[in-house]
Amino acid sequence: MSFDHAQIYQKTFSLFYEEDDIERNFSYLQALPNKEVECSLKIKDDMVLAGLPFFFEAFNFISQTKIDYTEYCGFEGFNFSKSEGKEINFTLPFSVALSGERIALNLLQRASAIATNTQRYVEKAKGIKVLDTRKTTPGLRFLEKYAVKVGGGFNHRFAQTDAWMVKDNHKKIFGGVDKAINFFQEQHCYYQPIIVEIHDLDELKMAYEVGAKNFLLDNFSVSDIKKAIKIKENDMNYEVSGGITIENIAEYAINGVDAISSGSLTYNAPQVDLSLKFA
Repeated sequence: MSFDHAQIYQKTFSLFYEEDDIERNFSYLQALPNKEVECSLKIKDDMVLAGLPFFFEAFNFISQTKIDYTEYCGFEGFNFSKSEGKEINFTLPFSVALSGERIALNLLQRASAIATNTQRYVEKAKGIKVLDTRKTTPGLRFLEKYAVKVGGGFNHRFAQTDAWMVKDNHKKIFGGVDKAINFFQEQHCYYQPIIVEIHDLDELKMAYEVGAKNFLLDNFSVSDIKKAIKIKENDMNYEVSGGITIENIAEYAINGVDAISSGSLTYNAPQVDLSLKFA
């Protein structure tokens, strides 16, 4: 089964092109030649290439003649080396290639940066699942969480209500971790998991006693994580989060930890270099 990404994200692509505002100059658009040109996507950094479906759909969105990019999807998630000087070649009408170039490249560069960054985290996590967060660029969550998966990571919540997350503000408003958990339990969502953000071992014990099973150990020291693992029951799930970076993730990859989440996967991904040339 194949999906028309432009159709799925019709509103999103419309906003992207509205932001670029090229339709305001109608005479310029009319004057652009429609002759077919050879396009070369040049890989100029070491990277995991991600986002090709969105890259090509950025052109298809404004083109009457749709490009079939099925053959290029084999490069999705592929590790490229800068030294190889790899290119991906295809043809487009010049007017389409020129008008869609920046939007297409922006999407591809953003996705590739996150996929590359995620792969580096995964390699240092020693087999423990690496999760993203909701710390994504507004309007690009669909792309950035997709890129995390291409890089070998896993998605946390996509939206607030995908899972109930008991956070500090809930505890303050409802009067403690037990009352906050009780509030979400009373929502009577049978398949809705509850995750409790935990800040010390006492909170962990209290949350477990009132029925919580999923725990986010927030800003725990390595020594406190090891203490938490000693009291872990078979039905408890530990996610470690808070201040996790590429420099220290290996320290938190401790046997007994089920997952490590980091907003740095998305908001701190180093940029990668790609360009598109026409002949």
